[in-house]
Amino acid sequence: MKDKDMPASRILIADDQAHIRDSLSLLLEPEGYQITEAESPNTVISLIENESFDAFIMDMNYAKDTTSGDEGIELIQQIRKRDTDVPIIVMTAWANIELSVKAMKLGANDFIEKPWNNSRLLSLLDNQISLAHEKLTNQRLSELNKQDNSSTSVIANAPSMRPVMQIIERTAASDANILLTGESGVGKSLFASLIHNLSLRKEAPLVSVNMGALSDSLFESELFGHQKGAFTDAKANRMGRFEMADKGTLFLDEIANIPKALQAKLLRVLESGEFEQLGSSKTKRADVRVISASNVDFDSEIEAGRFRQDLLYRLNTISIEIPALRNRAEDIIPISELFLQQLKAKYRRSELSLSEPAKRALEKYHWPGNVRELSHSIERAVLMANDTKIAVSDLGLDSTLPKVELTDMTLEQAEHLLISTALEKNNGNIQLAADQLGISRAALYRRLEKYGDSIQYDVKG
Repeated sequence: MKDKDMPASRILIADDQAHIRDSLSLLLEPEGYQITEAESPNTVISLIENESFDAFIMDMNYAKDTTSGDEGIELIQQIRKRDTDVPIIVMTAWANIELSVKAMKLGANDFIEKPWNNSRLLSLLDNQISLAHEKLTNQRLSELNKQDNSSTSVIANAPSMRPVMQIIERTAASDANILLTGESGVGKSLFASLIHNLSLRKEAPLVSVNMGALSDSLFESELFGHQKGAFTDAKANRMGRFEMADKGTLFLDEIANIPKALQAKLLRVLESGEFEQLGSSKTKRADVRVISASNVDFDSEIEAGRFRQDLLYRLNTISIEIPALRNRAEDIIPISELFLQQLKAKYRRSELSLSEPAKRALEKYHWPGNVRELSHSIERAVLMANDTKIAVSDLGLDSTLPKVELTDMTLEQAEHLLISTALEKNNGNIQLAADQLGISRAALYRRLEKYGDSIQYDVKG
């Protein structure tokens, strides 16, 4: 049975006979559907004026000794006036081809006889709901494609996302520096793009730098640029990221991974807007708005002496925490559908859609890797699916991951657990473990040095 805290497809059953409604409810509720019953067309109309449903299963006759199907035909027309896309499955004990064709022409999606076959009805319902959801997703994507920037690819319908979007809407047009925080994989780079696209700088570049991937020796060259001959491999002049982002936005991802010795150099540039390329004494200026991101607890980093408090002040004029995917239950399926549409085009699998059991599995999974893990799961499913419906097994959800509540652990304990799990899952492969954790290879090595022998695993690569 579906977890009561998870969204369920809502089914309206309309039939004048109570035992029919009861039988359908007993069949569908264990499958995770939320059932509403109606005994007459008037009750159906009253319900749909105030509520929305994912599908209708309805009788064609309601008055005693009536077999014409006229009441059902009228009800279909009334439903279609209010909702052109919701699936309607009609049922009658007096099924005939003529009535079936008439119902389909007027808007019913399919027809089934009483007594029904349970397996066929479940399959039919799952298929119709999936098709309706896919149609809705395609309509949304069509609207997204009409927009002139990528900000619309952010899905934020969950209540936990409302304060996030409110802050972004209020501050995006300013030049205030913004610090995005949240667990690894929540999509901080996507929100950085959204902020840029809503800002007055949207016509200028958004330049991204993964600070966790920069070695000490490449830090200045990458950010500030270099002159030919400044060091052994400097075979030509190179523009740095600050200069590339002039008049635009510079996104500094994994900002907490900057070594302490280099933080002062970044702070000076943020304070003055001035820098020198390696191999040159000429001062250059860059007008940039800085958005940075990290998944660490900065108070702990500052207390441990690993991060400068004055640099943090420069970075977090506005601080926005992006909620974990498990706290955005309402967004899981829309995000999954968006990924699926993109991947169907990429892999030429246009026939694919998510089955209802797959959707329920996606909603119930705890997503330790957040949106990044969801993207990988959908991509795996597109590659592995043998049918037009993506099954739960296609998603590759790892039921062996620890189910402990991270909120009951210290930050260090949670990090230790996630690193150990990632290494075990990836057979000690550093790069694969780093990808799963959403950090760079260098950042993972630094964390392994921090924990020393307490993480026991045969590390490779």
